[in-house]
Amino acid sequence: SPDAGRPDAGRSDAGRSAADGAEAPFLELLARGAPAEAYEQPVLLARAEGRPAERIAALERAKLLALRVRSEMEGRRRREAELSALFETAHDLAGLRDLDAVLRAIVQRARSLLGTDVAYLSLNDPERGDTYMRVTEGSVAARFQQLRLGMGEGLGGLVAQTARPYVTDDYFRDDRFQHTHSIDTGVRDEGLVAIVGVPLTLGDHVIGVLFAADRRTRVFEREQIALLGSFAALAAAAIDTANLLAETRAALSGLERANEIIQDRSAVIERASDVHDRLAELVLRGGGVHDVAAAVSEVLDGTVEFTEAPAAPARALESSRAEGHAVRHGDDWIAAVAAGDELLGALVLRGHPGLDPVDQRTLERAAMVTSLLLLARRSAAEAEQRVRGELLDDLLDARDRDPRLLRDRATRLRADLDATHAVLAARLEGGTAGADQEADARRRLWAAASHLAATRHGLAAARDGGTVLLLPLAPGDTATELACRTARELGTAVHEPVTVGASAPVGPLLARPDTVASAYAEARRCLDTLRLLGRAGDGSAAEDFGFLGLLLAGERDIAGFVDRTIGRVVAYDERRGTELLRTLDAYFACGMSPARTKDDLHVHVNTVAQRLDRVGRLLGDDWQSPQRALEIQLALRLHRLSGVTPPPPAQA
Repeated sequence: SPDAGRPDAGRSDAGRSAADGAEAPFLELLARGAPAEAYEQPVLLARAEGRPAERIAALERAKLLALRVRSEMEGRRRREAELSALFETAHDLAGLRDLDAVLRAIVQRARSLLGTDVAYLSLNDPERGDTYMRVTEGSVAARFQQLRLGMGEGLGGLVAQTARPYVTDDYFRDDRFQHTHSIDTGVRDEGLVAIVGVPLTLGDHVIGVLFAADRRTRVFEREQIALLGSFAALAAAAIDTANLLAETRAALSGLERANEIIQDRSAVIERASDVHDRLAELVLRGGGVHDVAAAVSEVLDGTVEFTEAPAAPARALESSRAEGHAVRHGDDWIAAVAAGDELLGALVLRGHPGLDPVDQRTLERAAMVTSLLLLARRSAAEAEQRVRGELLDDLLDARDRDPRLLRDRATRLRADLDATHAVLAARLEGGTAGADQEADARRRLWAAASHLAATRHGLAAARDGGTVLLLPLAPGDTATELACRTARELGTAVHEPVTVGASAPVGPLLARPDTVASAYAEARRCLDTLRLLGRAGDGSAAEDFGFLGLLLAGERDIAGFVDRTIGRVVAYDERRGTELLRTLDAYFACGMSPARTKDDLHVHVNTVAQRLDRVGRLLGDDWQSPQRALEIQLALRLHRLSGVTPPPPAQA
């Protein structure tokens, strides 16, 4: 039959007529979402109106069916709300920025969907071995919000310990878990009665508990416990994600810091490499210590200076030498420049108190390079001094040397043998206490003379107890000026008086084999003349003495020569107070002209004649002969230069 299976199948037409329209009022209630109590109204109204029993029975059946439909619809709406809340929570989790905000949203939605008075979440503290309140919603008691639960204590401690959900409809009457005074006091302050707790798990580990609680007795349904468990899973995922993000951020921060350190180290290493390249270049192209200081100053972005050892801070310098490292001295850094136990000086980095270890090592390396440069310069200077001395020795002694070879050797030493030179003989005049001291003084003189010769593109060698120099004459310079300047410079260098005699200008030096040797002999005679005249520590050239340089050499007796030549005239002037010597000087200076002599002396010509007549009687009639006149003029000049006073002549 087509009507089989219908609720009113088999009933009479009268019954079906009574049932017709019974569902209508309940469909209207379903449509407007009326509460469950409103579904009794159609039945009560039919009874009040005295409707037939069949009508009332039909209404009862329609009511039950409508309530089942309503319950099903409520369940679906509730599930939709739960799913929507879970979706929103998952969405929040996907865009996680603030963990606390996500956890608060989870707790708020759990409280709302379960319809509880309070919801809260606790997290485990591995260091203390307990759990603590992280987020609360609906709580009013401060003590409750600050609760800490030991493992196994209270309902939450039991959940955290067993990793299983627990429910109690009356907390204080439930003896399945351990009650403690602090927990019970907090729960009592909050007024909680019914509590459900589900674990927050990550893998096999419980990291916390999510709770929902009411302040009245309540039985939580299985679906509600499952819903709370879903929120707990999302909360655990949020915490795990936040932890991963925190670890990632920490790792990124660490990587950024490491990158900064690497970049900083890279910059420092690059600076160190830069200074290494610069120092290597300086050494290869023969740079000096000040070039090293300038290069390091630029690399370290500071002011680096080379300081002689006496001018550096003694304690810091000694500490740096002993430790082999740069040491801080106030706002400066001191790096000793040393060769073995010998302190050569220091590199000083000014006003740079904060120094990177790599930069410190750079300063120390620069100090080492500086010491090598100083030693190399010293060795090169000593070698060059020897080479220059050997070349000068060959110019003085080896007359059979090939001039071309001598010229090539001089060119390598930047000495021009075709230029005009002066040969100078230098000797120390300071007294020495012994042979060792005298030898040391001679070495110092030779070193100073060699340095002077190297700077003037000349040559120097040790010879005859002193030093011989071959120096070029600058345009406009004279041998006398060169001798005086050399005596002054050598004396300053060795801190003792140095006497220097110079030859007349000579050149080219290879024109004759004995050119340099002859000039040296002349310089030696000039040196001897200066010493015999008592002008030690002075400098002069042979041209200053005229023919005196030819007469005065070795151990000649100057006083005896003066006495033999003009001694009678000198004695006559001293006894009589006359001016015969003065008249002789003027006479020779005026070309042996009595007329010009009287003008020079401002006397009468007869006075000049009388004085010359007296000189003739004292010196002999041939005193104006060329040979005697030359000797008399030399004696007059010696007497004037040396201030020698001859002994009184014997009475005739």
